[in-house]
Formats: sequence, structure tokens, C-alpha cells
Amino acid sequence: QVQLVESGGGLVQAGGSLRLSCAASGRTVRSYDMGWFRQAPGKERELVAAIKWSGVSTYYADSAKGRFTISRDDAKNTMYLQMNSLKPEDTAVYACAARESYGSWPYTAPGAYSYWGQGTQVTVSS
Repeated sequence: QVQLVESGGGLVQAGGSLRLSCAASGRTVRSYDMGWFRQAPGKERELVAAIKWSGVSTYYADSAKGRFTISRDDAKNTMYLQMNSLKPEDTAVYACAARESYGSWPYTAPGAYSYWGQGTQVTVSS
């Protein structure tokens, strides 16, 4: 079993930055593909960014390209999401997810991931 815990959310003004962290425990996630999802009120959960187990391949939703950067530090069993130039429409609960690496990359559907964190709130004020 893998347990995931997010941190780093909060309230920030438009144009500001936040860095989210996703700490894994239970087992190493070195061989797991991971991703960041977000869900705003009244909207479906969407994949924001994902990273393969090797860290070589990354995926970004169009809304995140050029502003967000996903990374991982397997020595710390932790994944990150650096969010810059934040906009009010980025306001959502952000959750990290993990899955064993197999099949076609990228995995954009929430159902493709086996393990989830509880989420952290990001609120961007205008």
C-alpha cells in the first residue's frame, strides 16, 4: 500500500506562486507513475500534470503549460508541483495520485490511478 499526503496549498493572489508537495509512505514510489489532479466546485476532476517513474517524461494539461512544473525526488519519496503565475481559475482542491507503471502514457483518467492523497486547497484571489 502507498499512502500519499499533500501539503503546500493555501491562499495566494493572482500572479503569485505556490509549491505543492506529495509525500509518499508505505513503500517507495520509485517505480510508480504519478500525477496531480485538481477539482473545482461543480467541475470534474482533471489531470493537471503527470510524471513517469523515470522522471524523464512529463505531461501537462493545456491550462498548466508554461506555468506549472512537475518534478519528483525519489530519494525523498516526494513529488512536487511548482505553480507560477497563478490565476483565479486555478482555484481548486489539488490531489496527488500514483499508479504502477504499465500501459499507455499518459494516464489522464482519475480511474487509472490506484493511490490518492486527501487533497490540499489552493485558492487564488483576484
